[in-house]
Amino acid sequence: MQKSYRQPQKFMSSPQQNNVPRAVIEHMVREQVYQEMGINLPDKAKAPKGFVVNISARHCHLTPEAVEALFGPGYELTPNKYLYQEGAYAAKESVTLIGPRSRVISNLRILGPCRDLNQVELAYTDAISLGFDIPIRMSGDVAGTPGCMLMGPNGYFKMDEGVIRAQPHVHMHPNDADFYGVKHLDTMKMKVHSPCSVTFDNIVVRVDESFNLEAHIDTDEGNACGLKPDTFCELIK
Repeated sequence: MQKSYRQPQKFMSSPQQNNVPRAVIEHMVREQVYQEMGINLPDKAKAPKGFVVNISARHCHLTPEAVEALFGPGYELTPNKYLYQEGAYAAKESVTLIGPRSRVISNLRILGPCRDLNQVELAYTDAISLGFDIPIRMSGDVAGTPGCMLMGPNGYFKMDEGVIRAQPHVHMHPNDADFYGVKHLDTMKMKVHSPCSVTFDNIVVRVDESFNLEAHIDTDEGNACGLKPDTFCELIK
């Protein structure tokens, strides 16, 4: 006999955003499905706010000066979709990235709000296609990394450095860090329980009062482990 499940409840959007971040809904639905199926998660999977893993597709972070160069004087980014981290959003605007082999990636998404440095985050296969030899770095650690050219509707912007492959990492509120017994810049393992189960080593912990508990891996890593919205993942100290 086929077992039916309750329809997930609908969530009202907050005044600050047009919709609830998809990761929040997926996490709540996943917990409901586990409950209906009688699956009891281990205590280490029950962090204060629940653990979410998201695949971070290629994107860029820009300074206000870069945005103006690409889109025009006084231009400000327009939020399109709010992300799981407080205040972060995918902007409606995108740019074209021109690589060393004159190959391009069109519609490279900009994530807002603006930052105090310019940074492009690519997966390994993106880098190979474009002709980049990029290091794995934590966000903001761009010294000595390759640069690139960005093109927008108002013109070009040259980045002398800032193209990286992002280090897999997990965002934590201090309460989450206390729960796991870790501190800022510690490393953990992350076990992905999928048909092609993978354990990631060296997941770097980032702790801040504004953070929600969320790990980021790139598209290559997500595809390699078969990550799906209902995949159970756990952090291991």
